[in-house]
Amino acid sequence: MNNGTKFQLSFMMFLEFFIWGGWFVTLGTFLGQNLAATDPQIGRAFATQSWGAIIAAFFIGMIADRFFNAEKLLGILHLLGAGLMYMMANTDSFSGFYPLVLAYMILYMPTLALVNSISFRQMTDPAKEFSYIRVWGTIGWIAAGLIISYVFSWDSAENIASGMLKNTFLMVAIASFVLGVFSFTLPKTPPIANKEESVSISKVLGLEALGLLKDRNFLVFTLSSVLICIPLAFYYAQANPFLSEIGMENPTGKMTIGQASEVIFMLLLPFFFKRFGIKMTLVVGMLAWVLRYLLFAYGDVGQTSFMLIVGIALHGICYDFFFVSGQIYTDSKAGEDYKSSAQGLITLATYGLGMLIGFEVSGMIGEHYTLADKSHNWQSIWTFPAIFAAGVMVVFFLLFKNENIEYRDM
Repeated sequence: MNNGTKFQLSFMMFLEFFIWGGWFVTLGTFLGQNLAATDPQIGRAFATQSWGAIIAAFFIGMIADRFFNAEKLLGILHLLGAGLMYMMANTDSFSGFYPLVLAYMILYMPTLALVNSISFRQMTDPAKEFSYIRVWGTIGWIAAGLIISYVFSWDSAENIASGMLKNTFLMVAIASFVLGVFSFTLPKTPPIANKEESVSISKVLGLEALGLLKDRNFLVFTLSSVLICIPLAFYYAQANPFLSEIGMENPTGKMTIGQASEVIFMLLLPFFFKRFGIKMTLVVGMLAWVLRYLLFAYGDVGQTSFMLIVGIALHGICYDFFFVSGQIYTDSKAGEDYKSSAQGLITLATYGLGMLIGFEVSGMIGEHYTLADKSHNWQSIWTFPAIFAAGVMVVFFLLFKNENIEYRDM
């Protein structure tokens, strides 16, 4: 892969995740403060990610992989997304906003698979080359948060009150338009699937791997993965509104510490995996969720503000040690014929079913602990996912038997 192609793919990844991080992190704050959305409504808005993930599986597996060049489809989806983002910025009610965000996520979620597909097709050794391309996605997410907080201060208390967070959608609309146009310059990536070959819904959704659930360990892991997504949804939906409401300065920028830690702990994962095995790696990942939410429950912006920063920084362990390790474990359990189906099954179970349930529960708990002045009893809100994650961790520890599997990069 020549340097020109490396630049193209890196810039594509940068914009892809700049777009996601540029509005999704502050979505809950925007909806609550500027559209007067209730906590259940905010949960439903975030759940559009899950609906988009489910529909993306059909779209990529049954249509995109068989009939369209990936780079052209990527461009069309982002150009359409730019228009939807502009409309979202100019919407003044949740009833008008929700169908737009649902349509946007249905368009955006397939692009995550498309950028990977475009990248892999240009590589001779993806195991060595992909990480150097994918890291620019994390950099893009971080850049979006830093721009929101430290360049324009759209997430300051006074700017939130004056409605400046709508500018995040305009920023993303511009980035989406740029990526849409840029995509047509990317290396040609024609479909490789046989158009004549029949593709079943069960294959696309990974249902062919259901037989793996006969293995007790894999069943325990799968159920735990679904359940741990419930506390995960609390972080996505509630963290930015929480930090903004309690008065943390530059909350969106500070939340990028989580993405930075993700890179660091990704590098430490192979050592931990080989030293302690799959069971303890997954347990530590779940324990990190418990600790994070307890830190959020008892930290504040005063003398214990360090607790909030540590809670944010735990994101690397929370995500890498459970979800990335889980992908490796799933790959090891599936035979050659079911590797893709097994990964599809876990993705459907987590980002589909698990996150759908999680965002619904997050909205219900947030509403239950909303006070008369529309502020929240955050200690009680964060205690719920902490206890829930602890329960999942204990059950997993008792029922899952350790296995010796070989670590390899995904």
